[in-house]
Amino acid sequence: MAASSRRAVITGIGVVTSIGNDLSSFWSALHAGRSGIRRIQAFDTSRLPVQIAGEVPDFNEKTARKFVAKEHGKSLKVMARTIQLAVAAAQRCLDDAGVDTGKLDPERFGVEFGAGLIALELDELGDAALASMNCRPGAVDLEHWGSEGLATIPPLWMLKYLPNMLACHVSIMHNAQGPNNTITENDVASLLALGEAQRIIGRDQADVMIVGGAESRINPLSLVRMALFEQLSRRSAEPEKACRPFDRQRDGMVLGEGGGVLLVEEREHALRRGAKIYGEVVGFGAAFDRQRGGSGVARAIRAALAGAGIGPGEIDHVNAQGFSTCPGDACEARALQEVFGHCNPPVPVLAAKSYFGNLGAGSSTTELAASLLALRHGEVPATLNFEHDDPGCPVQVIRATKKVSRPCVLKVGYNDMGQCAAIVCRKWDE
Repeated sequence: MAASSRRAVITGIGVVTSIGNDLSSFWSALHAGRSGIRRIQAFDTSRLPVQIAGEVPDFNEKTARKFVAKEHGKSLKVMARTIQLAVAAAQRCLDDAGVDTGKLDPERFGVEFGAGLIALELDELGDAALASMNCRPGAVDLEHWGSEGLATIPPLWMLKYLPNMLACHVSIMHNAQGPNNTITENDVASLLALGEAQRIIGRDQADVMIVGGAESRINPLSLVRMALFEQLSRRSAEPEKACRPFDRQRDGMVLGEGGGVLLVEEREHALRRGAKIYGEVVGFGAAFDRQRGGSGVARAIRAALAGAGIGPGEIDHVNAQGFSTCPGDACEARALQEVFGHCNPPVPVLAAKSYFGNLGAGSSTTELAASLLALRHGEVPATLNFEHDDPGCPVQVIRATKKVSRPCVLKVGYNDMGQCAAIVCRKWDE
């Protein structure tokens, strides 16, 4: 089959993060090296093992309302915080793109989102659980559950927590009737969504796609679950120093919340409407790493480079996953060394989680936004808190702001189940 002549370009960026809810403040924080990680304000963490996160300040149902048209206002009642973050970031993206969605062919206008587990609010099922407990602590009486517990649960409560609801609400609000899909691959979900959107446009199934991801991990249930099963930083006394990707003294990831959304258009469609273009998606690769040792990440990177038709030495910088966990960073560094180890000069690495923490399904597109803005501004921000080289992580982490010297960037992503992805974006200069 002949290669498609249809090319996918990025014409809009929307972010909602702990370092900024618009591109100006987001870039300002990155450029200044200002962390958004601080003590959690949303609930009492005094009895929890972790008290810090990248929390979006002053974001709630009331503030989310300004991102929703009046006729859709009631839908906020059935949106969990994760969904509200997605809706807000999508609106920011469309505003930045300057696109009039009313003039788009709705059947050629699609949505592709990454999503993860949406933790429920404790009070949603708390009353039902209390009504269903019998005399034994922690036990549930199913007879009481059926006769009393269920009656206290709002009929539509489940609609707040289904992972496909991010894409669902965004598509309804903007009348996007084209391809619509949700990828539930946690930390790599929105990167896979971007790769799929590029392919959808290349297959001539859509001209415009809203692509992204969002997640809030600042929830008592999420915090406790992640503390039990993942390596989380315990540096609660100095939150801004806690997330230390690839640093020898890293002690775990820092949770966060937020969303990053990109408007992806077919090149000719974007040019006809006079859109500003941040860059072109020129290569995509995905792989599965059964052993979770780095080989899958390396294969995904090679596939993305091959799709872009470039070699490793043509990459300006790698935008890494950079979990800030001991085994995760070492695994990723081995993969990067395998692909880029022979490059001279070395290809530098940016780890944007050091600014706002791990946004789960919202991480990849939010982090890629940092590199797209770097290409536009001509300089790449530093990775925060990288102070001590780790022999087990043989990568050149960006310690101070550097000038952009090449037109291509590589975004890498993977999750704890072994799913890996990589995207190459080229600066638009035509």
